[in-house]
Amino acid sequence: MAEVGSVVRVAGPVVVAEGLPRARLYDVVYVGPLQLIGEVIRLQGDLVTVQVYENTSGLQVGDPLVESGAPLEVELGPGLLGSIFDGVQRPLPAMACSAADPFGQPFVRRGGQTALPALDRQRVWEFEPKVQPGQAVAAGDVLGVVMETAHLAHRVLVPPRRAGTVTQVRAGRVTVEEPVVWLDGEPLTLLQRWPVRQRRPFVRKLDPTEPLITGQRAIDMLFPLARGGSAIIPGGFGTGKTVAQQTIAKWADADIIVYIGCGERGNELTDVLEEFPALVDPRTNQPLMQRTILIANTSNMPVAAREASIYTGITIAEYYRDQGYHVALMADSTSRWGEALREVSGRLEEMPGEEGFPAYLPTRLAEFYERAGRVECLGSDDRIGSVSIIGAVSPPGGDFSEPITQHSLRIAGTFWALDTDLARRRHFPAIHWTRSYTLYRLGGWFNRQVAADWEDHREWALALLQRETDLLEIVQLVGADALAPAERAILLTGRLVREDFLQQSAFDDVDAFCPLSKQYHMLAVIRHFHEVVNRALRRGASIEQIAGLRCLAQIARMRLWDPAEAAAQAQALRAAIEEEVSHL
Repeated sequence: MAEVGSVVRVAGPVVVAEGLPRARLYDVVYVGPLQLIGEVIRLQGDLVTVQVYENTSGLQVGDPLVESGAPLEVELGPGLLGSIFDGVQRPLPAMACSAADPFGQPFVRRGGQTALPALDRQRVWEFEPKVQPGQAVAAGDVLGVVMETAHLAHRVLVPPRRAGTVTQVRAGRVTVEEPVVWLDGEPLTLLQRWPVRQRRPFVRKLDPTEPLITGQRAIDMLFPLARGGSAIIPGGFGTGKTVAQQTIAKWADADIIVYIGCGERGNELTDVLEEFPALVDPRTNQPLMQRTILIANTSNMPVAAREASIYTGITIAEYYRDQGYHVALMADSTSRWGEALREVSGRLEEMPGEEGFPAYLPTRLAEFYERAGRVECLGSDDRIGSVSIIGAVSPPGGDFSEPITQHSLRIAGTFWALDTDLARRRHFPAIHWTRSYTLYRLGGWFNRQVAADWEDHREWALALLQRETDLLEIVQLVGADALAPAERAILLTGRLVREDFLQQSAFDDVDAFCPLSKQYHMLAVIRHFHEVVNRALRRGASIEQIAGLRCLAQIARMRLWDPAEAAAQAQALRAAIEEEVSHL
């Protein structure tokens, strides 16, 4: 029988209660007459401190508080893809349709009594078993398959820490709550539950040896992210963090996309919610939402639910990883998540750390990012799955020295620094080439899969951009005319790399996604131009003559090449460069 306590103090989302002697840390409780969902975050003597995931207005001292005896869990099973949840996995469209205000506008009422289950209990699925009675199975083995979408098979697995012998199998049309396999007489359904703060187990974590292909030249060529790795995108207001994440979500080489709108502005998240269902997945020509899960928790929603949304998203991502799929998780943004931690910590009257953030901020960030990885999944078959985490950071005023950016830097393997000055000049993606870096050494993969000199071209581009940055500082002091011809050629080639290679339009039908082979040929053409120009300068040609070459306009149009014809067009353009420069 559930214990019933009473509220003794209310401070925003933090509620203190008494009368729950058997309460455990991180257990879910229901607060007040509306049964607001909350989670135990502190035990001190006879007092229990709860963070409530909903608006606590109207609560008063003496209101009842009921424990559930279980931690915060998410429902896992077919039907997650294409769904839109809030921070604690309540289906927002279903709740909005079931609760309209007198004026006919969607209005989600508070409380557990009106909450709907995350997975539709009435929807029927066609279950195809992969096991037979008498077969012994272990944790992670595939029991059967459900076609969740036309292009993705949802693998129903033996839950972790379960094993035994199959005694009965049911095939055909079932709901998520109906048994499909009996294991030692115990029924298993399509529906599973898992605590959000507990990482799902796997056999072992594998080295990050493969890239997550995004189709963005500034990322794939200069600062690639490993599949199963973690990256952060810090940037000030208006630098394009959300657009960059949406672009990666659309084009990344991932089977599943989990997009967490954590504390962002409502209008930004509305754009995501309206745009994603209308986007077409370039891999399947079906709506992009068929492989996307959205978790929406805007800045005007309760801060405690914002803190939980990160864990909800990563647990769902790990569930599909365990099926052998590659998942890309977008967290927009971890700064708002950190602000939620700071607000709850202040309500708890904890000793503040740097800039008011709690002292355990680095630990919480590490716990989140370390759940990324490419792993060997549980089960008898050889399945490899991965979760790649891309977290946006919104430092106040674009100051990268603030705590969340600095602590994320120590954890993440890739750093894409968005620059306000580049954004003002309409250079997108505004990833600054001298402030960004990647710790993943993936040159060997690119050399094997794309071109043997891929890494050589990458190092040449980075060195050229760094040299151009140094020369631009000199130009500001003494002017470009004081530079030697070879140095002015570096400035010219650097501009080609920046404007004709790194700059990329997310809204252009051709340029939004650039395959690796096309990226290679584009950069190879620019490098060839630089080498030909240096030879011409040594023969006595002037930089003014070179700046007027007609081939520069052809280089600027490389982004419009058909990827299938990129190699032939690159060869023709190199020949045209040789021919035109030879007449100088």
